[in-house]
Amino acid sequence: MPPTLGIITVGQAPRDDIAALFAAHTPAGTTVVLRGALDGLSDAEVDTLKPQNGADALYTRLRGRRDVRISKQAVIARSPQTLAKLRDDGCDVLVYACTGDFPPMPGDEGVLFPSRVLNGWATGLLPRGRLGLLIPLAEQAEKLGSKWARPDLEIVAEALAPSAGADEAAAAAHRLAAHKPDLVVMDCMSYTPATKAWVKGPLGVPALLAITATGRVLREMLE
Repeated sequence: MPPTLGIITVGQAPRDDIAALFAAHTPAGTTVVLRGALDGLSDAEVDTLKPQNGADALYTRLRGRRDVRISKQAVIARSPQTLAKLRDDGCDVLVYACTGDFPPMPGDEGVLFPSRVLNGWATGLLPRGRLGLLIPLAEQAEKLGSKWARPDLEIVAEALAPSAGADEAAAAAHRLAAHKPDLVVMDCMSYTPATKAWVKGPLGVPALLAITATGRVLREMLE
């Protein structure tokens, strides 16, 4: 019987862009079910979920059409019920579609977190040197720098909105390239293969795209 992949986003369903990119890395016949931690909330209700500070800030798109900054703590509070619904949907494998670093949550057993995938890849590829980050919000730089910090590794970051076009992406890549990173991590699930194509030339070094890196691991789990 073909497997079922469950995806939780920190925003709202539908997110056809994320579902399609993950589906491209699953075996033929896989059913993809996507739910959002903020499903059921109106735009006005979502707008009340303001980040308390940069460490509490997450970027997402509501139903794939409106960029918002929301509170990470608010998302964490609503995630267990969303994970439970995905398990009720009969999902064989669950992925939490956000590159943030999340604490243990009820129902997260066996859930694949992209931050762990990216951290493992980056550690293996760059045990020491300078790691470049592309991040969605400038106020996240301090928090995300701390998340990636380890001995013998220098962190440099530049902000790039995932909804940015080719010119903005290239400009951010040139700014990051000026810091001479050895490897770049695109630290947001909403960055796409098109975004990677726009930044890779100016960067001149390998770049890890969260959604495709996670998708490759998912394929190993589902096949």
